[in-house]
Amino acid sequence: MTTSVAETEKQGGGWLLTETPAERVFTPERCSDEHRLMAQTTREFVANEVLPALERMEQKDWACVRQILHRCGELGLLGVDAPETYGGVELDTVAAVVVAESLAASASFGATFGAQCNLAIVPLLFFGSEAQCARYLPGLVSGETVGAYALSESSSGSDALSAKTRATRQPDGSFVLNGEKMWITNGGFADLFVVFAKVDGEQFSAFIVERTAPGVSTGQEEHKLGLRGSSTTPVILQDAQVPADNLLGEIGQGHKVAFNVLNYGRFKLCASTSGAAKTALAESARYAAERKQFGQAIASFGAIKHKLGEMSARTYAVESMLYRVAGAIETRIGEQPGPSGAAKLAAFEEFAIEASILKVAGSEMLDYLLDENIQVHGGNGFVEDYPAERHYRDARVNRIFEGTNEINRLLIPGMLARRALAGRLALIPAAKQLQEEILQPTPVDAASDDPLAGARRVSTALKKVVLLVLGVAMQTYGDALRDQQEVLSFTADIVMDAFSAESVTLRASAAADTSKASLHVDAAQVAVQAAAARSKAAAREALAAMSSGDVLRTQLGALRRLLRGLPANTVAARRRLAEAAVSRAGYMFEG
Repeated sequence: MTTSVAETEKQGGGWLLTETPAERVFTPERCSDEHRLMAQTTREFVANEVLPALERMEQKDWACVRQILHRCGELGLLGVDAPETYGGVELDTVAAVVVAESLAASASFGATFGAQCNLAIVPLLFFGSEAQCARYLPGLVSGETVGAYALSESSSGSDALSAKTRATRQPDGSFVLNGEKMWITNGGFADLFVVFAKVDGEQFSAFIVERTAPGVSTGQEEHKLGLRGSSTTPVILQDAQVPADNLLGEIGQGHKVAFNVLNYGRFKLCASTSGAAKTALAESARYAAERKQFGQAIASFGAIKHKLGEMSARTYAVESMLYRVAGAIETRIGEQPGPSGAAKLAAFEEFAIEASILKVAGSEMLDYLLDENIQVHGGNGFVEDYPAERHYRDARVNRIFEGTNEINRLLIPGMLARRALAGRLALIPAAKQLQEEILQPTPVDAASDDPLAGARRVSTALKKVVLLVLGVAMQTYGDALRDQQEVLSFTADIVMDAFSAESVTLRASAAADTSKASLHVDAAQVAVQAAAARSKAAAREALAAMSSGDVLRTQLGALRRLLRGLPANTVAARRRLAEAAVSRAGYMFEG
């Protein structure tokens, strides 16, 4: 692990190979006044125009939804990624994050907004011709045109490339599409669809399909567990006529469109989960302060403090990872020559590993928080008088959206291994170096007054655990590693925890001179200790699946050495975080 920061900080997965200085990592505390103003504008818009319309949205009043989406366009919220040439404002990646976070108080409208920005506008920005962008982007950015993304089919969800929708070339160069797409967000009222089909049944390709084109129709609205205020329908293509000019990208390159759009979508999904988590924490903190049992507010009880403290620490961890990646992506974009769309495409492709980490970590963190939000509310959390039950239902799809969490868990170590074998990441030399290090005597940790000394040691150790487990896996299975889904999933969990532990430690270090420094330390210690416990369990499972006897004993001994040390007092840390949440009536690091 000796590669310099300069060589690795701008690489996806490069953080595994170096100790990154805290000042090189972007954190929420480094947001500009412009970022904060964007967040405030968005929150006010949600409070004044979105939340009052929730009932109308859930009654499928799509005219109302279109009106609100158009207001988003007027405020510039739909054009954060788009150049001014097409009516956008083209702010940076962090601005896109703060907008997505701030919209999360309404998951239904957030899904509508996300389909418009992430799944309709972004494909055109990344892959559209100048003529296509000029024709379609101004309407999408203004909200006058509503877009949707039609990839999934009844028989091809995770296995998108097995789609059966067919595009037949015509003598004049146009295409005729036949097939049925499923679970299409905005499907009921979209004007424009990004549709994936196989040209001549073989070449997976992307097309821009207008609703008014002959042969295009939509089915009935799906009856869903959550997101009842968003439209989800099939899109039916019966000899649908698509001009040659509406091919998006190149024939046979639809997978590039689909997968790169998914990278962006996974990143933005994490932003939504981060914002929703802050909403849930605020609801829990306020309710715990108001609800009295046994003559006192339930916020005073240790069990409730544990919940609020843990909710705070988990939110902090995901938020730290999210903004770290946003900063890295923005740095990468700034260094890319050529058009902004191409620069963004290259940056998000580079950080595809981190996008999958964020998607899984964010969605699972949010599910935990929303479950605890109901528990804090008790019986009131189970009835529609309070929003807790709606949040719970709405969030469940996040673990399915943008590739299931199971698929993303396979992708994380899979991409690391492929980059290692291709020489893009020096993981193999680092794993060999670790083997030599393990054979050396265990150094004695020096005494330190630094409250984050233990967290730093653990975060460094967790990266070495990744190298240990992934190195054994690559050596044991070779090319067959892709078939070992259980081992890959355990490895993915360790990778996510390593990234989380380092991200919170770096953020807390960067906040050492702020008024909330001690709370940053508390959140980091809770997050790091939990990450170490989870990673130790996952590593034991993975190693036991690959080794046995003396070899396994040696590997487990190395694991114990790496994760040695005394635990922090996380009970006290959670109590302080809980008290801060109640005092602020929400997330203590916001604003």
